[in-house]
Amino acid sequence: MGERAAAGGGKWVDVAPERLPRWLENFAGRHGAYVESGLTVTAADGVSATLHEPPGARPCATIGELIGEAEAPRLLGLLLARKGAVAVGVADGPELITSKVDTHYVQGRTAAGGWSQQRFARRRDNQAKAAAADGAGIAGRLLLSRVRTMAALVAGGDRAAVDAILAAPQLAPLAPLRADRLLDVPEPRHAVLVSAVAAARAVSILIREES
Repeated sequence: MGERAAAGGGKWVDVAPERLPRWLENFAGRHGAYVESGLTVTAADGVSATLHEPPGARPCATIGELIGEAEAPRLLGLLLARKGAVAVGVADGPELITSKVDTHYVQGRTAAGGWSQQRFARRRDNQAKAAAADGAGIAGRLLLSRVRTMAALVAGGDRAAVDAILAAPQLAPLAPLRADRLLDVPEPRHAVLVSAVAAARAVSILIREES
């Protein structure tokens, strides 16, 4: 699923729950036999890997417990937003079982100055607010009825756009379910939403070399 730099050094990798046992085997093959301590494994060459529970999973004390918990089916809500585009869905395990995608036109920024820029900014702000309101309506229709059964709500895209949607008062019941993870996704489309299910279920692993 790719990798990304970690603040403070090292890198993050995302691994599908079903691939964790094989990933650990490969880790040992690359770095030598490892010692397990909680959710961290430290290999013979000093490289460590710390596994983090995926959104909606219960806290785990051991790697084996995490593997079982990560593979267990969970109902996840998904909310992706960028500019005027929003995609909302519900996934049961790896399967997207319901979804809705919508797009609103929101003007880009302009370099013009003076009164025209102020008028343009007001128009753009109104368009963004309308897009957020429609996104909130879609999220309400698809997600609120599942609040009691959803393990987590995973958001993606532009944080400001997501926050604007979730600020709607009617979506307050979703706040306790929102996961810390923010998926890095392009403009939301149905295909992007389908791909986001795997990213939402993935186990994030922080890899660091011996200091």
